[in-house]
Amino acid sequence: MADRTAKIAVCGAGSVGSTVAYAALLRGLAGEIVLFDIATSLVNAQAIDLNDGAAFAPPTTIVGSDDPAACAGADIVVMTAGARQRPGQTRLDLAEENVGITRSVLGAVREVAPDAIYLVITNPCDVLTYAAIGFLDLPPGRVFGSGTVLDTARLRYLLSQRLHVSTRSVHALVAGEHGDSEIVLWSSANIGGVPLGAYDVEGRSIDPSEYDAIRETVANSAYKVIEGKGATNYAIGLATADIMSAVLRDEHRFLPVSTLFTGQYGISDVCLSAPCVVRRAGVAGPAELPLDGTDLAGLQASAQTLRKQIDLLGLPAVAA
Repeated sequence: MADRTAKIAVCGAGSVGSTVAYAALLRGLAGEIVLFDIATSLVNAQAIDLNDGAAFAPPTTIVGSDDPAACAGADIVVMTAGARQRPGQTRLDLAEENVGITRSVLGAVREVAPDAIYLVITNPCDVLTYAAIGFLDLPPGRVFGSGTVLDTARLRYLLSQRLHVSTRSVHALVAGEHGDSEIVLWSSANIGGVPLGAYDVEGRSIDPSEYDAIRETVANSAYKVIEGKGATNYAIGLATADIMSAVLRDEHRFLPVSTLFTGQYGISDVCLSAPCVVRRAGVAGPAELPLDGTDLAGLQASAQTLRKQIDLLGLPAVAA
């Protein structure tokens, strides 16, 4: 059941931020949803549009503001604001720009919402999560990223379509970077408890030789959406609402969110995704799954990719 006293603050009123607010509204996750953006006309228009349809959703107060004070007392703050990659701009340049935006926006919000849980959606998600843990000066469990929750949903959908089973029966995870170096934890994947490599029902199975192609399809899914319509928003909005539900409803649910590693899987001082327990106090974990050598090496290689980005940006080390 939703906590009608809960307050959600969404930083950024663009296509992702407004869709996050919309998904939260439809699920009745909070009594108040605040959209905060320095683009006054945009944020006011988004709030008006959402309020116009509020009669068709659970009772919720929706506020649009260009003042971070509107976020005061928020239970969870969702960071979606950020620059899009411009032609000729490198990913590193984009990361540096969005680190600055994240520091400015969340720094202002933290002044009025010091007890909130902070959820980072803006890309590059893992790098920005690491940066936010550092400058927000909060315990790592209270600052985390959306990580590979959406990537995992994409994987489960793809496998369910291949095998003609419900996505609820597909237990498979994407881990590591939310990006090109992400991996699928094939060694723990199963369909209704049957290891994926052994699954064969009605002549439907997936050969291990297909794993690389499936991972590539999952990793490149967002690029196809961006090519066709300019941005992804619906799926990440729904994924973010699911994460917020786990927090606000204290569900203690396992989700592959991006969090600070402190020695798990031989990885330290970097944020990336692996299964964590998500509840009202934030994130606990990551939990350590019994991975085979291939999956473990892939996860460690993804961590090294992120570590290089962090070092190139000159971000200070984060204390666990």
